[in-house]
Amino acid sequence: MDFTQFNLDTRLYTAVRRAGYYEPTPIQTTAIPFGTAGRDLIGTAQTGTGKTAAFVLPILQRLLNSPGKGTRALIITPTRELAEQIHQTIGQLSYGTSIRSATVYGGVGPAPQIEALNRGVEIIVACPGRLLDHIRNRIANLSNIEVLVLDEADRMLDMGFLPDIKRILRHVPGKRQTMLFSATFPAEVHQLAAQITQHPERVSIGAVRPAHTVEHTLYPVPHHLKNRLLLKLLEQTDTKSILIFTRTKHRAMNLLKKIKRTSYKATSLHGDRTQGQRRAALKGFKEGRYQIMVATDIAARGLDIDGISHVINFDMPDTADAYIHRIGRTGRAQHTGEAFTFMTPADQPLVKKIEKIMNQKLPRKTIPDFDYTIPKPEYQPNKRKPRNREAARRR
Repeated sequence: MDFTQFNLDTRLYTAVRRAGYYEPTPIQTTAIPFGTAGRDLIGTAQTGTGKTAAFVLPILQRLLNSPGKGTRALIITPTRELAEQIHQTIGQLSYGTSIRSATVYGGVGPAPQIEALNRGVEIIVACPGRLLDHIRNRIANLSNIEVLVLDEADRMLDMGFLPDIKRILRHVPGKRQTMLFSATFPAEVHQLAAQITQHPERVSIGAVRPAHTVEHTLYPVPHHLKNRLLLKLLEQTDTKSILIFTRTKHRAMNLLKKIKRTSYKATSLHGDRTQGQRRAALKGFKEGRYQIMVATDIAARGLDIDGISHVINFDMPDTADAYIHRIGRTGRAQHTGEAFTFMTPADQPLVKKIEKIMNQKLPRKTIPDFDYTIPKPEYQPNKRKPRNREAARRR
């Protein structure tokens, strides 16, 4: 089975081969025929399954097959990193055609985006906030949109983008093809899908459980020994490409400082970094110049980084779904990977939920030569020293 089954434009088939795609993944096999037929689609697939190409190829096929003018496809996504990756995939799969795309997101100057939109593009890949700015300023014209894609819909709702999405939809024609993809389907996503799609096809590929290519291990540890345990674990692990998740950006920054005191080459990805710093961190990590990247959940969804051998949850995430998205950064494209998770006593309820989703008890492991009995340092309040009265008199 290969991509010829989809009867794509020959230019797309050539670009697909050039990009190194040979056999379609299950989500591509199921979704592409519906997409190329112009059907509305609701897709559920775990990360790393080739979901982006599943909606990009039908868009490109439509643009090449039927005449039109202006911006004809809009892809809305929650993060700038994911927007850039979708834009990159469009560039790969549209190679040899005249189709142009542009990314639109905040955190960077608007001038290059305005210039690209003024020149004219067939596809816009956008985060909601900056797109609304361009709509208000009459830079982005969505009146000719034929295909709308909402990617990572659950994540966008988690980030509070639902009001922005509804505002954007007022500027998009009602007669259009809509494809919505989401890793999970809480009630809010179900409601949104019902409002924006018409008689949609449902596609669900491995949506509930994490990828079977990932091996999971829990490391029980007191909270105050996490830093020590991490450094010990790194000594025993192939550190070619490790992604470490923390719950907060403050902890990510502090952990990066500790790792940098060792011989490991490390970088970070979190909300306090500028867009230029994020790009440099991702590029360096992808190219292997950094062995370790410390990240908050901004990196948990959508980042297409092949070859990550290990994901380490330094902090447990807030939800079981977030755990699945985090560990989905490894074990991608049928490669194997390992997920190490530090578990404190307070994490037990969430561990039970994760084990229920996976329908198995996750193995616990301790490091034999690690001292788990080191006591927690006593809190030392900053007491003001009594003033030297004699010295005070001399002042």
